Amino acid sequence: MEGSSAEAALSVSANSIRITDLTQDGDVLTFAITSQKLNGSAGVCVFRTYEDFEWLQQSLFSQENVPGLQGIIFPPLPPKALPTQLNMQTKAFKQLGFLALGQGWQSYCKALEFYLQQVATHPTLCKCKALESFLINTESPGKQRGRKGIFNRLSQAVEEMRKESHKDVDNFFQNERNRNTSIAALSKVATEKLLDVVMTEQKLALACGHFSTSLHLCVNQDDADAVAFSKVCLKLSDIIEAVKRNYEKVASNNLTTLGLGLDLESRYQEAEKEMLFRRTCKLVELETVKKSTEKAKANKREVMEAFQKAVEKEFNLISSVAKQEIEHFHSSRVNVLKNFLIDWCEQQLNTAKECAELYSQHLEACRNMYSE
Repeated sequence: MEGSSAEAALSVSANSIRITDLTQDGDVLTFAITSQKLNGSAGVCVFRTYEDFEWLQQSLFSQENVPGLQGIIFPPLPPKALPTQLNMQTKAFKQLGFLALGQGWQSYCKALEFYLQQVATHPTLCKCKALESFLINTESPGKQRGRKGIFNRLSQAVEEMRKESHKDVDNFFQNERNRNTSIAALSKVATEKLLDVVMTEQKLALACGHFSTSLHLCVNQDDADAVAFSKVCLKLSDIIEAVKRNYEKVASNNLTTLGLGLDLESRYQEAEKEMLFRRTCKLVELETVKKSTEKAKANKREVMEAFQKAVEKEFNLISSVAKQEIEHFHSSRVNVLKNFLIDWCEQQLNTAKECAELYSQHLEACRNMYSE
């Protein structure tokens, strides 16, 4: 949600937020976050750990006096990653997916960077004082453990799972819940399938590297035939090395463009699911209060009716905010995924052109070799 209203609530430009460096101390990752002041050319640089990000997310959840807060689709914070997971690939892939791939945690830093930008451009969340503190205060806020928020993740709300299937009184939200269930499942499958493709490309690149190296073992200078054969092996080694580099580039392009886009789409669908679930819980609460009011005795009816009106007012406010969030969610997610797709196509096209040109050079070299 871009706009001047969002930037007006912050002293830094939302679009200038970047994670420029990452340092590791044991299992602790520290991120260098830079941003640009709105009122001048001065830049800001702070250092944050993942616990600081968790503190920020919890602060966003725990805001008081924010009308309809439960109707907001909160930007999803990527799961915590540990450096030791690099040696536990199966576990890392299961938890982080695309964010576990790449060199130097580049993809993971990009996901955290995008998270901060999404929070900073949200017209309501950007007003949270915790965000301003997170971006400009040199002291780490992570030590200030926030109070437990009003929200629990779906996985932590086992006792309320039965409410997920509760029929909605509003067709708009019932249809949205159905759509979300379908799209969330499809997004997850698409992400997993592309992850399989990237991992296969990386394995092929590794195999090509081994093959290219092994061809050098065939080099022999004993006689004319051996020399001629050695030239063929060396040229073939160069060609296989070119194939290897192509696989590496294609895999990297998949990872840094479409892969990150699908991962973000999948996590945002889960974020919308959680918002819809919170609203459903409030709906169940309202219906329970209505039933209690109907059964209340005359001396308690007035109090119950007042309580019912308060719950109904809160529910209507959450629903109003939720509708606005959903409308923006659809247009915003389409645009974001479209940009990732465009970048993916452009990078893969450039890689294909470079590869085709290199293969042409190798083909010409082979022709000249045999014409000698």
